[in-house]
Amino acid sequence: MSESEQLVAANELAQLPVRARVEAVLIAADHPIDTISLAAAVETPVPEVAQALDELRADYDAPPVRGFELRQIAGGWQLYVRAGCEQVVRRMIEEQTPPRLSQAALETLSVIAYKQPISRGQIASIRAVNVDSVVRTLLARGLIAEAYVDEQTQATFFETTDLLLSHLGIDSIADLPPISDLLPEDPEDDDLS
Repeated sequence: MSESEQLVAANELAQLPVRARVEAVLIAADHPIDTISLAAAVETPVPEVAQALDELRADYDAPPVRGFELRQIAGGWQLYVRAGCEQVVRRMIEEQTPPRLSQAALETLSVIAYKQPISRGQIASIRAVNVDSVVRTLLARGLIAEAYVDEQTQATFFETTDLLLSHLGIDSIADLPPISDLLPEDPEDDDLS
C-alpha cells in the first residue's frame, strides 16, 4: 500500500465513530481484549474507548433483546452468545460440522501430532497423497494451527492445538502413546518414542 493510500485509509478510519471501530475489533477478536489494547487498536484515547464500551453494552442489553452481549471477562472485553441462545448456536454448529473425521483426516492429524511442527509438503511426502483439503478441514475444525512460516521456503508449518488435546483427554503431546516399533524410523526424529 502506497503512502497516499495509507493516508486515505487512516482518514477513512478517523471518520468512523469510536463505537463502530471498537465494535469491529470486538467482532473480529477470538479472546478478551483489554481497554488499553482496544484504545491502541482504534487509535483513540482510553476514556473515549471506555465510554464506547459502556454505550455498546447498554445498547446490546436494551430492547429488542439481541442474541449476543458484551462481557467484561478475564481482564478484557468480548462478545458472547447471550444466555438462553446457546442451544440454537450449538444445534447450528452440530448440523454444519460432521461428527467424525475421515480416515484421511485422522491419518494426517496423527502425522502432524507426532512430527510437529511440520509443513504441508512434509505431510504429503509421509502420506504419499495430496493433503491440501484435509489440512484445510483440520484448520477449520481448530484441531491444528499455523505454527510459523519458514522465511527461506515460505512453507507454512503446522502444529496441533489445545482443542485436540482436550478431545484426546491428554495434557500435552508428550502424553501421546509411543509410535509403534513397526514403523520406519526417521533419523531426524530421534526424540520420538
